[in-house]
Amino acid sequence: MTPLGPVARSLLRAGMTLASPGGSFGALLVLIFHRVLERPDPMLEGEPDAAAFAEQMDLVASLCHVLPLPEAAARLASGRLPPRAVCITFDDGYANNAEVAVPILAARGLTATFFVASGFLDGGRMWNDTVIEAVRHAPAELDLTPLGLDRYSLPDMAARRRALGALLERLKYLDLDSRLRKAEAIAAAVGAPLPGNLMMTAAQVRQLHALGMDVGAHSVTHPILAKVDDDTARREIEGSRSQLQDIVGAPVRSFAYPNGRPGRDYLRRDVDLVRAAGFEVAVSTAWGAVTRRTDPLQMPRVASWDRTATRYALRLTRAFTERRATLV
Repeated sequence: MTPLGPVARSLLRAGMTLASPGGSFGALLVLIFHRVLERPDPMLEGEPDAAAFAEQMDLVASLCHVLPLPEAAARLASGRLPPRAVCITFDDGYANNAEVAVPILAARGLTATFFVASGFLDGGRMWNDTVIEAVRHAPAELDLTPLGLDRYSLPDMAARRRALGALLERLKYLDLDSRLRKAEAIAAAVGAPLPGNLMMTAAQVRQLHALGMDVGAHSVTHPILAKVDDDTARREIEGSRSQLQDIVGAPVRSFAYPNGRPGRDYLRRDVDLVRAAGFEVAVSTAWGAVTRRTDPLQMPRVASWDRTATRYALRLTRAFTERRATLV
């Protein structure tokens, strides 16, 4: 990503200020990431590597006011939000958040919120990573019809990414046990080696907190909350907060809904459970900016990408104008 020149930076900052002037008329962008890779991975084409993430953070820091999520929520509610306000968030709890992303953030004086699915700490593995590794190591012809799935031709990396997307979408809305069994069966059919070091350890979570990063909850086992019963949803929401508070020794105030699409992945019931559990802020994956009219327990977020600095900045500017209130 080519750095912006001083004229372009000034023009883009002016445009962002018009879109988000701060104060009572301000808007907040909450950026969402999952992984920051040590090096590019063709199976994870949409995930930034360290160099790309560093360039993005340099751009964001030069154009925006980056705030911790709890502080931004409080300043938004009181009408004291600065212009061009942005928060940085990560979902799931991947080890590369601590190992790759945090040093980049710390070197620039930036903070972020890390939403951790507490049940996968210390050697756990999310079901989607089981599928990713299976497709990565699969032969050129992958027949999953004995598992009630499809047959896939995988002549190149683009075909593997397409097959991966189809499988993840197919399995995503199964109940948790069925989803895990199916993912493991796919990996067994391929004979794929499955890593046990993808997620953070409890010690890494404590270190994030010690460095001034915000640790948020993301459920225990990352279920689709809308698909589980009341008691399961309550255990997932309350349990993640309790486990993480025990690890960091401090209140956990932020929550991210797994998958996060309003009305499909979480319901009004789940918003009520998040409120009852004591969370002050919660985020979805609906697209848009946060304003004072937005339900603080349903903040939308913005996925950030683009190969040039100018297009990236223009996308952020446009996102400031796409404002959302209550979602479900």
